[in-house]
Amino acid sequence: MTKPAVLILLGPPGAGKGTQARMLEEKFGLVQLSTGDLLRAAVAAGTEAGKAAQAVMSAGGLVSDEIVLAILKDRMAEPDTSKGVILDGFPRTEGQAAALDELLAAQGASIGAAISLEVDDAAMVERVSGRYTCGGCGEGYHDTFKQPAVAGVCDKCGSTDFKRRADDNAETVSARLEAYHAQTAPLISYYDGKGVLSRVDAMGEIDRVAADLAAIVTQVTG
Repeated sequence: MTKPAVLILLGPPGAGKGTQARMLEEKFGLVQLSTGDLLRAAVAAGTEAGKAAQAVMSAGGLVSDEIVLAILKDRMAEPDTSKGVILDGFPRTEGQAAALDELLAAQGASIGAAISLEVDDAAMVERVSGRYTCGGCGEGYHDTFKQPAVAGVCDKCGSTDFKRRADDNAETVSARLEAYHAQTAPLISYYDGKGVLSRVDAMGEIDRVAADLAAIVTQVTG
């Protein structure tokens, strides 16, 4: 039996991980596994690992790597992951990456690819800090790249109510980028050393980035 492909998407906030993961799910039949979603689902389902996570969270603690890995193991055993998974939000540290390798090795599997979505920090600050959405229908806009045809009026629903996320400002975005680079640099080195790291320019058009990612996934999934 062929083991499912295990992919990791690395990239800072605003790099397009969520959009690209959804496109890969549709194209290849993969399943995106978000750590937060997995924890909530396991708690709701009342699994052993879910009960352990609930106890920790109820006490105000942080769920251990061991519990997260146990929940991930349970989820990857479900039939809908047979074509492969995209991990979102895990691993975040080199220690977690090593523990994940051990878990996969015990199942005869391994990381197929760790894909780093590369960004230009200055351009990313402009991209994220200029975002806003229609409060009526959720349509996305941007100060520089996509303004409504009629100023102050949503193209789709005609609403004049627009919203910005409080943390989508230049200072906050810059701080998030710095934290990301500090946290992720060891992971990039870790996966590069194992020969499974790929880098994709995430500053291009969405379809171009998607094509680059699809080429990597095609190689991994065979």
